[in-house]
Amino acid sequence: MSGKKILAFFITALSCFRLLRFAESKVPQEEVDALREITGAMGAKYWDFDADSGKIRKVGVTQDPPKGSESSIGCSCIVGNVTFCHVVRIALKGYNLTGILPPMLTRLPYLQEINFTRNLLTGTMPAEWASLKLTSIVLLVNRLSGKILKTLGDITSLTYLSLEANQFSGTVPPELGNLVNLQTLILSSNNLTGNLPTTFSGLSNLTDFRINDNNFNGTIPDFISNWKQLSRLEMHSSGLEGPIPPRISTLSSMKIMRISDISGPQQPFPMLANMTNLVILVLRSCNLSGQIHSYIWTMSSLEMLDVSFNRLVGQIPPTISWKRLRYIFLSGNILSGPIPDSILKDGISMDLSYNNFTWQSSGQPVCQEQMNLNLNLFRSSSPLNNLSRVVPCLDNFRCPSYSSCLHVNCGGEDTEGKDYKRRFLYQGDGDVGGGTARYHLNRDQYWGFSSTGDFMDDNDFQNLRYTVSLQSPNPNLTNLQSTVRRSPISLSYFHYCLENGNYTVTLHFAEIEFTNDRTYSSLGRRVFDIYVQDKLVKKDFDIEVAAGGAQKPTVQIYNVTLMDNILDVRLYWAGKGTTRIPRRGVYGPLISAISVVSDTKVCPSGRKGSTVRIVIGIGVGAFSLVFVLLSFLWWKYCSRRNAALEKGMLGLEQQTVLFTLKHMKVATDDFNPAKKIGEGGFGPVYKGQLNDGTVIAVKQHSPKSGQGNREFLNEIGIISCLQHPNLVKLYGCCIEGDQLLLVYEYMENNSLARALFGPGNYRLHLDWSTRCNICIGNAKGLCFLHDESELKIVHRDIKATNVLLDRDLNPKISDFGLARLDEKEKTHISTRVAGTIGYMAPEYALWGYLTDKADVYSFGVVALEIVCGKSNNSFVPSADCICLLDWACQKLHNGSLMEIIDENLTLGVNPEEVEKVIEVAVLCTNASPSLRPTMSEVVRMLEGEISIPDVIPEPANYREDLRFKAMRDLQKHQRNQNYSRNQSHMQNSLTSGSSSAYSQEFLEISPESRQ
Repeated sequence: MSGKKILAFFITALSCFRLLRFAESKVPQEEVDALREITGAMGAKYWDFDADSGKIRKVGVTQDPPKGSESSIGCSCIVGNVTFCHVVRIALKGYNLTGILPPMLTRLPYLQEINFTRNLLTGTMPAEWASLKLTSIVLLVNRLSGKILKTLGDITSLTYLSLEANQFSGTVPPELGNLVNLQTLILSSNNLTGNLPTTFSGLSNLTDFRINDNNFNGTIPDFISNWKQLSRLEMHSSGLEGPIPPRISTLSSMKIMRISDISGPQQPFPMLANMTNLVILVLRSCNLSGQIHSYIWTMSSLEMLDVSFNRLVGQIPPTISWKRLRYIFLSGNILSGPIPDSILKDGISMDLSYNNFTWQSSGQPVCQEQMNLNLNLFRSSSPLNNLSRVVPCLDNFRCPSYSSCLHVNCGGEDTEGKDYKRRFLYQGDGDVGGGTARYHLNRDQYWGFSSTGDFMDDNDFQNLRYTVSLQSPNPNLTNLQSTVRRSPISLSYFHYCLENGNYTVTLHFAEIEFTNDRTYSSLGRRVFDIYVQDKLVKKDFDIEVAAGGAQKPTVQIYNVTLMDNILDVRLYWAGKGTTRIPRRGVYGPLISAISVVSDTKVCPSGRKGSTVRIVIGIGVGAFSLVFVLLSFLWWKYCSRRNAALEKGMLGLEQQTVLFTLKHMKVATDDFNPAKKIGEGGFGPVYKGQLNDGTVIAVKQHSPKSGQGNREFLNEIGIISCLQHPNLVKLYGCCIEGDQLLLVYEYMENNSLARALFGPGNYRLHLDWSTRCNICIGNAKGLCFLHDESELKIVHRDIKATNVLLDRDLNPKISDFGLARLDEKEKTHISTRVAGTIGYMAPEYALWGYLTDKADVYSFGVVALEIVCGKSNNSFVPSADCICLLDWACQKLHNGSLMEIIDENLTLGVNPEEVEKVIEVAVLCTNASPSLRPTMSEVVRMLEGEISIPDVIPEPANYREDLRFKAMRDLQKHQRNQNYSRNQSHMQNSLTSGSSSAYSQEFLEISPESRQ
């Protein structure tokens, strides 16, 4: 009998003896009791163990075990006293246990292996474990925290240690270098810092080492080359810096090497010729330069090559020894030359996007359709023109027309959705499968997407998991948010043949692969970067953090200026976040929908495949629409107010979303006072959030307000026709019961007035550059109203309170309740005076003579406030000066302009720019409207395109001119009546039409509403 047969016979006999012995033996009672105590400490409410058979009958926190859970107790009957079978292995995987790691494992003296994968265990590792003779510790996917136990280094019998996907922090203890028998060490997805201990150089038996998604410091250590048996190395976004050590090439046993997203100096492609057993090679975003070594293309075992997003140059060789190579990712380099026909092999996935290859014409083999391979040529070539990069293989392509918007339901079907004011058809791409190297082009609508990468270790060789749908309905999510497209590395959505100009890009997200419940599926963490037009606009974006949890919607909004008719939005996985929750291969960028809308052009709406263009009436037509609405409202005023409003809205419903009162109550938490962010002449304003995650500001009409139906419809009728980066956006309104609600975009930094001269804890430190940008943006918004929009609008109430600031401190003009259409054939409008004293032009305040020059005057006052940091109405510098404008005129005449600059401005002040803004402001506030510039001239002056005329006032005239008459009369009236400060807001408005109450402009905002 041969030696092999003898050995097989011996093993079989030993197994039979063991089974026979176990049939005669049982687990000792002390170990049975220990198991009950152990599972109880881990949070199990149910535990039923058969000591005779060694089988677990029931375990967990519920009667029925979770889907996919596994449990087992391994016993050995050939150790110690043969009367008993001792516990040597415990596995409780996927039970969502919420307890702690049990210190009482020491009561199982023969224990060798523990596997508590995919639970919700918390706390730290028990020091008692150091006395055990464990060979394997697997704690993958839990909530364990604190520092890694130093005394783990005493368990020298350990061969396998996995702490992946927990919350361990601090440095890795050098004592782990004592684990001389360790073969596998997995520390990925924790919060570990510091350098890798130099004691690790002695871990000569390591075969598998993974430290992805951490915050380590220092460079990749050279001692890795000591691990001669290493076959798997993973360092995705580990925190370590390059370069990759040259001696790493000596690791001839390497089969899987994944290194990505490391910073550090630029380095040439590493020498890897000795790694002849490589199956997977990933060197993504490693600052590699130079050429790919030729031997890479001849490696007989290589199945995947990913060297994307480096600075590699050169050409793809004309012939490649494929053997087993299936995935090639070369995206994001500077590779050039022709694309060889040899790559066109059945079953291959090759991504060549974002390179400089020779442009491919339609007749070349790589452009042939119906090939059994995945080939991504998006932006792969040196551009003959801008479009040729986006649409390869289309000869002499020219845009037949240009669009002004795009709505895509990513990973789903065609779906109707609301986007701010109107309904749109979100075009679905859910029927487009695959994605390893996918380039999809919708040639009818001029958009598409590019997807790069293969999900790690998911065993999905057909690559079908690039679109995901929510498995069960969720009331927090609409149909639009219940489907997503995802990608393991890079996902780009693009739109070509897009009109140049300013656009608002809204990216819709909802994390539908993780949960908010008490299961391990809630422990996932997805992190990726967002690029718009090749510019990084959001680093380390986490959907759950932005939305406040999983399966909740959120949006990211970006303003974009197009210059080449092409929009490119790219999402990139930079190696961060978990990759094995709730299963392997769940990571990378994910998106629900994309909306692209012009800031100045009307976007067509669509319904189920058809596009219906709705043209908004302009000029006299728009004026007639508002006039008819107001006339109709007046006629019905004494009958049924609500019916009149509803009918008055009929002409505007295509432009304005009508929200229900129930919807608004949910959004504002039933108008919770904690959500109140301010109050004006119309009524209080609340912060809210729509179901799609859009944060909004809801203005609620107050019965005590002097404003009402006319201002309400006026605001809707005018602002719904206008879109500009410097005008606040109206999302919609609500008319229900006795409620009149206006719904706007939420402005994170409230008003310019609060930022400049509000209560101390709400003031913002605005440097000179920011103030200058605010001034120019305000001017551009008014220029659009007066000269650039089809409807010529006079705002009538420009003041610091009505200039709002977004998260980036960009100004946006708000409150159009008093606005009027300006008919150019008329020299002026005679109208009932309404506005705020101190900001109103004298000809308008005294005689009701209204032109667009009234807004110019108001702009000048606001510009002075921006420079000085003081309110025109409340600042009285001396008995000789009635207000800020009066003081500025005196300083200008005396040649001491710099004395009026805000004392908080210390650094970065450009005296020439300051003087320019003040001179423009004084010019705008000239007592004579004919001497004031137009807003288009103001913009050109501020941007230095034209010179500023001499604006020094005559000393005999400026002191007693009409500009200050109203303010003098007001102050005199206040003194005579001895009005209290709480009533002063009534005196700031000539009529009840004033859009803001001065005493309420700086209403305290609760901390909750500011978050």
